[in-house]
Amino acid sequence: MKFEHENSADVMDKIRLHRTAILPVGAVEAHGPHLPLGTDNLLAERLADKLAARTGGFVLPTLPYGQVWSLRHFPGSINVSNEALIGLLADIGESLHTQGFRILAMVNGHLGNAVALKEAARVLYERVPDLKVFYFFYPGTKEVTAEVRETPAAHGTYMHADEIETSYMLYLAEEHVDMDRAIDGKPHIPADADCTPTPWEEMTSSAVLGDATRASRAKGEKIIERSLDAMADMVLQARRKLDFEAKGEELC
Repeated sequence: MKFEHENSADVMDKIRLHRTAILPVGAVEAHGPHLPLGTDNLLAERLADKLAARTGGFVLPTLPYGQVWSLRHFPGSINVSNEALIGLLADIGESLHTQGFRILAMVNGHLGNAVALKEAARVLYERVPDLKVFYFFYPGTKEVTAEVRETPAAHGTYMHADEIETSYMLYLAEEHVDMDRAIDGKPHIPADADCTPTPWEEMTSSAVLGDATRASRAKGEKIIERSLDAMADMVLQARRKLDFEAKGEELC
């Protein structure tokens, strides 16, 4: 269900019934020659839609800008600070709680947002402790990614416009992928890249961190569906807990 398509006259009954909001959080940044600037938005939106289909939650309008400090100098990238993102997410969460939501699942399409999402969740934990907040970034996919990957990861933590992320796009938003322009991008990641601020133009000229030519829809489907299983299980468990607590209050 798309929250923005609802109207004020009817929405409160639906909020009371479902109590779950799903917020896609993305970014606008370079993703090589074969993927669009809005790749992270597309991935977050379409993941959120699939999660809503499994859980019955409302999909909120996408938050389309993220913290892209590392790629801010690449053509097309738009960066916002962690501080701005934290404040906005916390305000959105508090407003949702006021409206009657009790579960907020932030579906993140951009790893650079991870710090801000986690901190916003902590802020909300203090402000509105009965709002269950999730910050999802492809949970449950470590093993399946290792199974399907044909090329070694360029980095132990992040991937970008490579075999894996391009496979995500081929599964979720294939119409926006131009595989004729996919490249094998081999970044030079210095030893101190994880220990000091390192703009990505020092590592790559393409913003592709790996071999995008090895991507496939089948790989993307296998990984994404595994992640959706993990996300849906956590959200539905939280819903069941809410239902149990509500029944207890009725009995009292």
